[in-house]
Amino acid sequence: MKLVKILALGALSLSVAACGLEGGTRTGSERWFDGGQDAKHLSQLVAGIWVDPNGCDHWIIDDGVEGYLSERMTPDGRPVCSGVAQPNTAVGPFKAGSNIPDSL
Repeated sequence: MKLVKILALGALSLSVAACGLEGGTRTGSERWFDGGQDAKHLSQLVAGIWVDPNGCDHWIIDDGVEGYLSERMTPDGRPVCSGVAQPNTAVGPFKAGSNIPDSL
């Protein structure tokens, strides 16, 4: 029983210690940087367009493990529905910019 408690305490200590590592919970200015294996500024990634079921556009970036999605908006805040593709379809080089293969 003592061994189990020691192992549990060790595992807890390691998991709490990992919270301070880069790539953990990021806030503020750190959110503009990719925290993955091939970390780089997000401006170096290439976006494509995903069309939602309603026909409106969203910016999409697939960085291997991580992914980013945000709605395309006009300057006055309305959604962009350009008709660039069929609903539920992604177009463009949104997987470019990462050397991590995507098996899906």
